[in-house]
Amino acid sequence: MRPNGHQPASDGETPYAAYARMDTLLSLQHPRTGAETEPGFIILSQVKELLFKLCHTEFSTARDHLAADRLDETLWTLRRARRVQQLLLSCWDALGALTPGEFASFRDALGPASGFQSVMYRRLEFLLGNKNPQLLGPHQNTSRYGEVLAQLHEPSLYDEAIRHLARRGLDIPSVHADRDFSLPYQPDARVAAAWRLIYEKPGRHPDLFLLAEALMDTADLFARWRYTHLVTVQRLLGNRPGTGGTEGSPWLAAIAEHRFFPELWSIRSTGE
Repeated sequence: MRPNGHQPASDGETPYAAYARMDTLLSLQHPRTGAETEPGFIILSQVKELLFKLCHTEFSTARDHLAADRLDETLWTLRRARRVQQLLLSCWDALGALTPGEFASFRDALGPASGFQSVMYRRLEFLLGNKNPQLLGPHQNTSRYGEVLAQLHEPSLYDEAIRHLARRGLDIPSVHADRDFSLPYQPDARVAAAWRLIYEKPGRHPDLFLLAEALMDTADLFARWRYTHLVTVQRLLGNRPGTGGTEGSPWLAAIAEHRFFPELWSIRSTGE
């Protein structure tokens, strides 16, 4: 290690490759068939996993800023995260270019593998607030189970947003200050009333209004990601079972109806 903390490049690699471990990264694609579309499927799957990790990093940072009442930093971090979500959404454009026959040419090689088993995706859903303990199942008896379990018990981004509203003087029930964060969040009429007040009088709390819209951007893009996932699977598989024995389209259609940050959606309904 050099005095300035830089890791010197080893023989045969550039400083760029050494910094980001590019040679290692480029060695991680191992197709199991001779299908010409399998390398692309593997690479795009790896890209999605890296983007899940980056989203998780950004949303964790935003959550921690909220917990410390650093709202300006929260808003800036969510701005960055929105760009990453847009990149994730674009991955389906490339995967959707496969024909059913091209996917079928290597699908059997996946065996029991399924994106449903993604550690980073599950942690991301828990971080944003979809706290369903049953979703721990695929990760039991794996080396990453502890990470996923810990994420289940941590406050979500939305938990911290609601607690921030309470500290700002809005009428938030005290139960939200220290609830069991491993349990699914239950929509609350008083939380909805607090968000509605922010929307009705945005000039009173302009920064909270910006927070509400930043959270809506997050939820909106996640909903689009799920829906595009559904359409891509329908395009490749129709209503056949998904990879790894998952239900495929029926499961994806059901989860596509889920929305993060429920009160921010409900207050848009007439008469709510």
